Amino acid sequence: MKVKFLSSACVEIIHDDVKILCDPWLIDGEYYGSWAHYPPFDFDPNYFDDIDFIYISHQHPDHFSVKTLSKLNKKIPVYIHNYHYKFLKNQIESLGFSVIELDHNVRTNVKNDLFINILAADNCNPELCYKFFGCGMKEKPSGSTYNDTMCVIDDGNEVIVNTNDCPFPLAKTSAKLIKQKYRAINLLLVGYNSAGPYPQCFELNGDADYRSAQQTVTQKFFKYAEGYVNLLQPAFFLPFAGRYTLAGKNHILNDKRAAVELEDAYNHFTTSENIDKNLSKCIILNSKDSFDLKTEASTASYIPINLDAKKLYIKNILSKTKYDYEYLPTPKLETIKNLLDDSYSRFNRARKELQFSTDTNLLIQLPENFYLLLSFDDAGFKIINKNMSEQFEKFVKIDLDPRLLHLLLQGPKFANWNNCEVGSHLKFKRNPDSYESAIYYCLNFFHV
Repeated sequence: MKVKFLSSACVEIIHDDVKILCDPWLIDGEYYGSWAHYPPFDFDPNYFDDIDFIYISHQHPDHFSVKTLSKLNKKIPVYIHNYHYKFLKNQIESLGFSVIELDHNVRTNVKNDLFINILAADNCNPELCYKFFGCGMKEKPSGSTYNDTMCVIDDGNEVIVNTNDCPFPLAKTSAKLIKQKYRAINLLLVGYNSAGPYPQCFELNGDADYRSAQQTVTQKFFKYAEGYVNLLQPAFFLPFAGRYTLAGKNHILNDKRAAVELEDAYNHFTTSENIDKNLSKCIILNSKDSFDLKTEASTASYIPINLDAKKLYIKNILSKTKYDYEYLPTPKLETIKNLLDDSYSRFNRARKELQFSTDTNLLIQLPENFYLLLSFDDAGFKIINKNMSEQFEKFVKIDLDPRLLHLLLQGPKFANWNNCEVGSHLKFKRNPDSYESAIYYCLNFFHV
């Protein structure tokens, strides 16, 4: 088998005349326009006409990219996990594809002697991946929800494990099942970067605090990757699923992200004392280059990114990108007010189901220099002016574009809080600087 790296989490797995495309995000502009590729990806949809199957791990737009899939041949079947919630299945089918759902940990013949096995990664804990809103849906007490999956692709001899975005602590149980089921693993595809809003979207106390936060998050994600490597002991492992660059007005946040370049991850893993280099060798690939499991060779040597060229590209190209919602008219305060009663009712029902209350004040930016004050004690909500919003000692404040807020209040069909935070569209200020997960969980339901 061969693995061709394309971009981010998108790889092509090739076995003889069978090709599987994994998580195709290849067009700039996901997460409402803020996520872009660097190096730029030259996308030609005709190149993918000979793909036999597509595997989509989960619903996040850098894995389930509507903008990319809409350009691909709709005759290509799509494999996904058999989730309890059918959101992903329904969305893929709405684009014109046929969907094949596979149950958890069932090795399934794809074509000829090629097999795929999709495993759910549950036990969701938003703190593990620094996505504070979680995945935005109430979890089932048991069974598979719609968080993330990993997959194993094998031909009876060679085995490839694709862990996508699954943080190791979240998916350790499934990873152990893989270890038990497969004799040896030739190649592990493993994430190495955070895609959450922390620290770049949070108001911290100066550059030193940002650097400290970056270091903390970066080291945590390195540790997650090392956990997979040490458990599965692959002959080779490929860091991936970590490349994205912020475009548009939030391009100024790029340097504050807890995200390292691919070559930085390679340097870490090839020098880390936490990995046995005699058992597992780290490799990285240029976009559109391949690694052959049989010959254990890449098609070309890796070429590091020119950081100066990247900065110029961000400044001259990506910074000029408009977000999807920036093409919309700015709503009046009265328009937002008309959506608040129903939105608060849903929000408060979720709070009651959770039996959660807090004295933390939740403040959300509104049009015309106003803020929304949400209570967690049945007291309803208030609209206050901007000056009053500064008087609270214990608070979480969220600033965002009023056009995006209008979409959020209309429901997940238009925008959802999780994708907004991952896209770095929300700016947070909180005192104290602590994480009350239930606040964000309840806010996922704040829409009509």
